[in-house]
Amino acid sequence: MNSLDDALEQIHRGTDEILVESELIKKLKKGGPLKIKAGFDPTAPDLHLGHTVLINKLRQFQDLGHEVMFLIGDFTAMIGDPTGKSSTRPPLTRDEVLDNARTYEHQVFKILDAEKTTVLFNSQWMGEMNASNMIQLAAQHTVARMLERDDFSKRYKAGQSISVHEFLYPLVQGYDSVAMKADVELGGTDQKFNLLVGRQLQENYGLEPQICLTMPILEGLDGVQKMSKSLNNYIGITDSPTDMFGKIMSISDDLMWRYFELLSFRPLSEIDGYRQDIEQGKNPRDVKFLLAEELITRFHDADAARAAQQDFIQRFQKGALPDDMPEVALATERDAYPIANLLKDAKLVNSTSEGMRMIKQGAVKIDGEKIEDTSLQIPLGSNQVVQVGKRRFARVTVNALA
Repeated sequence: MNSLDDALEQIHRGTDEILVESELIKKLKKGGPLKIKAGFDPTAPDLHLGHTVLINKLRQFQDLGHEVMFLIGDFTAMIGDPTGKSSTRPPLTRDEVLDNARTYEHQVFKILDAEKTTVLFNSQWMGEMNASNMIQLAAQHTVARMLERDDFSKRYKAGQSISVHEFLYPLVQGYDSVAMKADVELGGTDQKFNLLVGRQLQENYGLEPQICLTMPILEGLDGVQKMSKSLNNYIGITDSPTDMFGKIMSISDDLMWRYFELLSFRPLSEIDGYRQDIEQGKNPRDVKFLLAEELITRFHDADAARAAQQDFIQRFQKGALPDDMPEVALATERDAYPIANLLKDAKLVNSTSEGMRMIKQGAVKIDGEKIEDTSLQIPLGSNQVVQVGKRRFARVTVNALA
């Protein structure tokens, strides 16, 4: 492949959509560095791996020789992004935004090359806008177009409130692209509408329209819902190496490949080799070790990654378990013990329904292996370490009722 083909292959990795790809190819053929934009509103102090999907793509653009512009939306954070929200989100105070922004600057350089990254704050230009300027910006878009957005449309049809300031959010995000003269803007699939507003505004202001590149939303540890702190299914990039390792090892074998594609910097050919190894009998756990090692090295260091792996092996594979772990003997008239009943009767959960829910959330392990089958039956004669969450353990023996 020539250099253009190589670049496109790298850009396509993990990407959901490129609008418009033919225009991107024209920009790449010009040969000069492109201005690559991605914006992050500092709405919480810490980033998690879901946020890093975009940041990883920025790093790939850096490696291809392009100029990365990391935008901290200190102005937009005070509006509150309505994307995906079923109600108006309360805006943050200026102090909250600035405190969170400081932590973002530190965290992103665990992935991005600081010397090749321009960090910008959109208050630099939005803070200088007066009321007249804002009215002129608002005139660039219609209410009808705003209501085409899925979340706005659903709320409008349901009779739920939409505050006027929420309509300003996509306009301000779009104007950021005008101010920054972005060639390419990255965002999650849920940001497609906002990215296209930026493209339209650039045309309105006489600029060449940006390319909109959307990335998938990373699923959390449950493998179903998007990674989110509020859902407690996240891996924080400031998590301790031990916690990070344990969380990565808890994901399903299928989800592991999604994480490899979106979070790893290993070549796709190497990842395909891991798939073949597993098909030929290699333990998926050993491949997951490689993923955990790579990510922990990125956010901590190689020594921390090795220590976390050894701690995991000692804890779950060599019997180094909590000293105060209770021993529980259960008996049944049947040939096996239903897993949800076992969790309840071992006092690891309060009810069988909670047990089912914890299994579905990926929070239950037997001898260190995550359990995903809510219909699992534990056979008579079993003597296993059962874990729920991070801190609830019991060594459970299942016997026949005498």
